[in-house]
Amino acid sequence: MTIWVPEDDGHADLGKHDSFAFGAPYNTFARMRAEAPCHWSDFDQGKGYWSITRHADIVQMIRETETFTSAQGIRMEDQTPEEYMARRTFQETDGSEHRKVRMKVAKAFSPQVVAGFEDQIRDLCHPILDAALEKGEFCATREIARELPMRMLGQILGTPEEDLPWLVDKGDALMANTDPDFTDHVADKLDTDAYRLMPFNSPAGAELYEYARDLMEKKNAAGDTSGILHLILKPDENGETISETEFRNFFCLLVAAGNDTTRYSIAAGIQALARQPGLLEEMKSGEVWGTAPDEIVRWASPATYFRRTATRDVEVHGQQIRAGDKVLYWFVSANRDEEMFEDPYRLTFARKPNRQLGWGQGGPHVCLGMHLARLEVRVLFEELVKRIKGIEPAGPEAFVRSNFVGGIKRLPVRVTLN
Repeated sequence: MTIWVPEDDGHADLGKHDSFAFGAPYNTFARMRAEAPCHWSDFDQGKGYWSITRHADIVQMIRETETFTSAQGIRMEDQTPEEYMARRTFQETDGSEHRKVRMKVAKAFSPQVVAGFEDQIRDLCHPILDAALEKGEFCATREIARELPMRMLGQILGTPEEDLPWLVDKGDALMANTDPDFTDHVADKLDTDAYRLMPFNSPAGAELYEYARDLMEKKNAAGDTSGILHLILKPDENGETISETEFRNFFCLLVAAGNDTTRYSIAAGIQALARQPGLLEEMKSGEVWGTAPDEIVRWASPATYFRRTATRDVEVHGQQIRAGDKVLYWFVSANRDEEMFEDPYRLTFARKPNRQLGWGQGGPHVCLGMHLARLEVRVLFEELVKRIKGIEPAGPEAFVRSNFVGGIKRLPVRVTLN
């Protein structure tokens, strides 16, 4: 059963953001999985790229970091060495360099630490849901899905609550820098060369860094050394600290990625509740909470792809990938792979096992925040379904214009309360 499949003819240009402006082009991905699982495409804004679309291939290749490296960028766009060094985060590193930064903050996102956030998250959900649901009809992305991760981000960063909308707006301008609803500096529409050394090639990166610097000065002056930002600034066992550029880029990544993935997962789950009969009652039964969050993330696939770069010549499905070629792992395709998921176009809360790739599982770059995101999704839906007896669409949804960030930016719904 297909709940919604965009109107694409099976030959969408994956390099164009407009191909994703009405949702992911699932017909194109289905054709590629069947006919060309390792497919070359030209790219009108730089070098061409290979697309890997099958689940099994991505799971295997994502582990092979010596052959397919992150250390030349994780987006489709080309970067000069100077741009790469100015913009990179630990996401764009491999091996010991990646592990060094990751280990500094991994404890803050461990399952044990995250489990302690449950009551805090539930307390955040109450006023968010109360304010939205009393309206009866509202945009679920803005009123619910955006609010919870935004407020949780504030808890992690230790920022004043009144600053959070501004922070999230700037994070949107970074991650969704191809959508004019989120930025005035649309990456593929305007000349953004002036910002080429800033995170995500966006002026919002500079604004976020100035904010982070002021925030740390205030925290230090107050003697407040708690929180994840101080963890990343601590010297390692050799007494080395990260550079100013590395801190800037880490902060920008935390603000942007720490909000988007959870927001668009929640939005996609609400959309499915409104459009797929029976899901609300399944949730109300309380028997699906162990499996529902992963299925919602599979359904949403907010991280559409990540790029790697081949370090040597290698053959994949009879195609010769050359050293230096860009290789894109399309998670959004793998999460609808018929060979891995039965009835992949239906959201099935009880799906188990669920080897979804929404967090880049299987490789060393698996999302640090996945345990927190999973908990936020579960708690939000537990609290939502307690309050409503019906939910339905109240108009057409709108999607982020991006082939990198997959998400519903406007989701009008109508609810009936218990």
